[in-house]
Amino acid sequence: MPDEKRDDPAFLYFPGNYRWSMGLLICLSAAPWTGVEIDEVNRVGRALADRVGDDSAWFEEWARMGEKIEARGRDALRAGHKLTAASCFMRATRYYQTGERFIQPRSQRGMDVYARAVTLFKDAAAMIRRPRIEPVEVPYENTSLPALLVHPDREATGARPAPAMIFFDGFDVTKELQYGYGIPDLAARGVGCLIVDGPGNGESVRFRNLPLIAETENYATPAYEYLAARDEFDPTRIGVMALSLGGYYAPRAAALEPRFACCVAWGAQWDYHEIWARRLEELDSGKVLSLSVPPEHLQWVLGVSDRAAALKKLEGFRLDGIVQKMACPFLLLHGAGDEQIPLELAEKLFEVAGSKQKALKVFSRDEGGFHHCQVDNITIGVHYMFDWIADVLNAGR
Repeated sequence: MPDEKRDDPAFLYFPGNYRWSMGLLICLSAAPWTGVEIDEVNRVGRALADRVGDDSAWFEEWARMGEKIEARGRDALRAGHKLTAASCFMRATRYYQTGERFIQPRSQRGMDVYARAVTLFKDAAAMIRRPRIEPVEVPYENTSLPALLVHPDREATGARPAPAMIFFDGFDVTKELQYGYGIPDLAARGVGCLIVDGPGNGESVRFRNLPLIAETENYATPAYEYLAARDEFDPTRIGVMALSLGGYYAPRAAALEPRFACCVAWGAQWDYHEIWARRLEELDSGKVLSLSVPPEHLQWVLGVSDRAAALKKLEGFRLDGIVQKMACPFLLLHGAGDEQIPLELAEKLFEVAGSKQKALKVFSRDEGGFHHCQVDNITIGVHYMFDWIADVLNAGR
C-alpha cells in the first residue's frame, strides 16, 4: 500500500479499493441523521472482507442487511411502535441504495430493491414528526421530477415565509441518500430543502427514462418556480446547491437563473468532458482510477450505448463562459486531497465565478473533510455549508 494511503487518517474500510471504501463511507456518514448503525455496517464489511471488488457480493450483502432491518421495522410497526419502525426503514433504505449503486448493467432485482428503498423512505417520512418530509413532484416538461420537500423548523422561522435550498444530486447519488447528508440540520436552522432527483439521477433515470442533460437550467427553473409558488417559502430567499458532479449543476443553474438567492457547490467541476476523456484513456491503459461507481455508469446515466456517444454528450458539460455570469453569493467547498477532481479545478472555478460575494473553503488533511465532498467527515462540510447558507439567506432580517 502506498505511504500516502497508509498515512491517510480517513476511515478506509477497504484500503486497497477506493470505490468500496467510499461507498461504505457514504452509507456510514449518514449515521447522525438516519441512524445508520456502525455494527450493521461492520457486519456487512466483515462479510465482504474476502470478496473485495466483487460488486455482486457487495449488492447481495447490503441487500441482506436491508432486508433484516426492514423486517425488524415491520415487526415494530405491527406492535404499534411507529418511531422505531421509521428508524429501521430509514436505515434499510440507505443499506439498499448503498448496495444498488454499483450494479452494471442494471438488473431487475436491483431495480426492485431500489423501488423498495424509495417506498420505505416514504413510509418512514410519514411517521417522522421532525423534520417534516413531504414527497412531492416538480413539474418538468411533459412529466415531473420526484423530490423530497423537507420543511423548515417552524420554531426557527416563526410565522413568516421561510428561505429554502434546492438540492440536486451528483453523478451517482439519490435524493434519499442526500437527505442523510445533514438535511435535518438545515431544517433546524429554519431553512427548507427541496431535494430533487434530476434527469440522470435516482428515480428519474431508473423509472422515468430521463437521462442526464447538460442544461441544468431546464429543470432548475421549474424547481425554483415550484418552491416560489408555495406560500410557506420566500421567493427572494431560494438558493441552489448540489454535490460532486453537482459542482457543475448548481453553478450553471445559478448563472442562468438569476432568481436564485445563493449557490453552493459541494465539490468543484469545470470541464466534465475533459475529465472523462482523460479517465477513459487511463482506464484503457490499465490504470486503476479513484472512481465512485463503475465507469459503465457514465453511459447508463447519459442514455447512450457507447463511449463515443457519451463523450459527445459531455461536450456541453463545461462551465467556462457560463459561470462568469453568476451574480448571487457563491460558496465552493473542496477537499484538498480529492482524488476524483483535482484542487486546481476548484481554484479555477472560484477564480472566474462572477459573484462579487464568494468564498472557497478547502478542507485539509489535518482538519478532516480532506476527501471528495468531505465523505471522510461529512459533518464538518455540512456545518460549514449550512451556517453559510443560514447567514446569507437571513442577512438583514
